Amino acid sequence: MDDLKRVLLVGVGLIGGSVALAIKKEHHVHIVGFDVKLDNCQLAKKLNIIDDFTEKLEEEASKADLIILACPVDKAEQILEKLSVLPLKEDVIITDVGSTKAKIMEKAEEYFNNGIPFIGGHPMAGSHKVGPGSARAHLFENAFYVLTPSQNATNGKIDILKKWLKGTNANFIIMDPKEHDLVTGVVSHFPHIVAASLVRQVENHASQNEHVKYLAAGGFRDITRIASSSPEMWRDIVKHNQPILLSLLDQWMSEMNEVRQLVEEGDNEELYHYFDGAKKYRDSLPVRAKGAITAFYDLYVDILDKPGVISDITTLLAQENISITNIRIIEAREDVYGVLRISFQTEKDLERAKVCLENRGYETYISM
Repeated sequence: MDDLKRVLLVGVGLIGGSVALAIKKEHHVHIVGFDVKLDNCQLAKKLNIIDDFTEKLEEEASKADLIILACPVDKAEQILEKLSVLPLKEDVIITDVGSTKAKIMEKAEEYFNNGIPFIGGHPMAGSHKVGPGSARAHLFENAFYVLTPSQNATNGKIDILKKWLKGTNANFIIMDPKEHDLVTGVVSHFPHIVAASLVRQVENHASQNEHVKYLAAGGFRDITRIASSSPEMWRDIVKHNQPILLSLLDQWMSEMNEVRQLVEEGDNEELYHYFDGAKKYRDSLPVRAKGAITAFYDLYVDILDKPGVISDITTLLAQENISITNIRIIEAREDVYGVLRISFQTEKDLERAKVCLENRGYETYISM
């Protein structure tokens, strides 16, 4: 890839922009962006995420060596149909970054029976932030990056795509599309539905009791943080993974019926066994590994209520050139240690902050 290759990035947001930056880190390429939001393209070019942008998708697609669909799945399927009738380069590779794979792979097999390889992709990392301004080359570092090759995608083509994406420093996994949708449904899509439903339940109670909202500001807000993800994205994910999610909902309702019976009977041993089993399995999961749901790098700090203490902490971190993404005083702390929660973008920043503050006498905790 020493020659100047061309990449067409369809969808210039957080994920697409981060992929583009990762590619630029390893390859000397010309990246052209296309987005229905022209502002995204203009900002991305200003930030050197892309080299140029176009409003003529068809014209640029015919020049591209790599086409990345980083737009919503519904839109990606429409783009695939357009691409299938264009005079694309013989050795072009087309990939996407969507959270569901079965349906788009079916479309790819239908549209590209001419030998052009489509390799579905799902980088399992993200952020609560959106837009190209939040894009980072290291966003996918050590994260799982699932690839779902079509029948036209040989091992050689898969290897070429991995070389394109080398700068992500991600862990690539080859999966069957249906297996992917099942696994991500279990560990990502379904938990988002549960988190949203818990929030809605609290909202209903909060309308009747003003204390609910204030007491939900602590641990409850943290465990349901994923409910703040993009509603448009999750609407589309539910639509595209509907059969699996319906099955998981049925299983969940069965589980909740069993839990209801446990609560109703109030048997000490059975209740203990249920919570103990959940604790043991949860504690056996990898602690800092990046999974299907984005990890949060939070540090909890015990502080006294005195003037200047927060300023002192932020100054100490700034002196060590450690960036923070959020800082918040925790009021309802029944299930967390610490008064102050500081959020970081990477695990490395979290560990550095912990050492920095403890060296200055602060007591810190990392939630496990």
